[in-house]
Amino acid sequence: MSLLRTVDLRKHFGETRAVDGVDLAVTEGEVTALVGPNGAGKTSLVNLLSAYLTPDAGSILFRDRDVTDMSVSERIRVGIARSFQIANLFDDLSAHDHVALSIFSRDGRTFRCFSVAELDDDVNGEAEAVLGQFGLGGKGHVLARALAQGERKLLDVAVAYALRPIFIFLDEPTSGVSTRDKARIMETITSAVREGGVTAAVIEHDMDIVFQYADHIVVMADGRILADGTPDEIRGNKDVESVFLGST
Repeated sequence: MSLLRTVDLRKHFGETRAVDGVDLAVTEGEVTALVGPNGAGKTSLVNLLSAYLTPDAGSILFRDRDVTDMSVSERIRVGIARSFQIANLFDDLSAHDHVALSIFSRDGRTFRCFSVAELDDDVNGEAEAVLGQFGLGGKGHVLARALAQGERKLLDVAVAYALRPIFIFLDEPTSGVSTRDKARIMETITSAVREGGVTAAVIEHDMDIVFQYADHIVVMADGRILADGTPDEIRGNKDVESVFLGST
């Protein structure tokens, strides 16, 4: 069953057709990877789906409900969240406070979060549990500025996950981290979303990571979908192999 669908989705920037008639379907419960070269339209597509851009044409359906005209906050309320390529964190807040703030925001209590957080055992317990899911147990007291790059990326995803989304977009969660840390980060993230029953779409450039962790792969080029299938289908696709993966 498709959790999210787009119909003829388009976004142009002058002469550049960043998203050019995309018909996308994401199956509920899967981890879908969005791949393609720089400029293929991946981030523009995710920005459209998460309401950070407004489409020029086409529609976005979430659980068969048209959400095309919904704002960022409205899409969060229906169950769509995202993380960012550059971790969207406050350097002087602790890891715990980042997640607690997300929980308070989800529950409509943002205004009083810092006076209430110290007294709310439920929020504190949930924040610690989420940090534990993302390999940050015991790091709740650490300021974001003091976290390693991989830990910052995990915290950014944890903040989005704490909103209890149905569907989460992850924009290059392994970018800027060492090769040896990439698999650990993706293992942590995919384990958490699968355990939580969350559907995920991941922009990723490392094809070894994609083939290892994605259930489904969508390949984009020039604002369009070039190929769409399982890892085995994409691995055997000659167009994808010649344009994106080389001959190996």
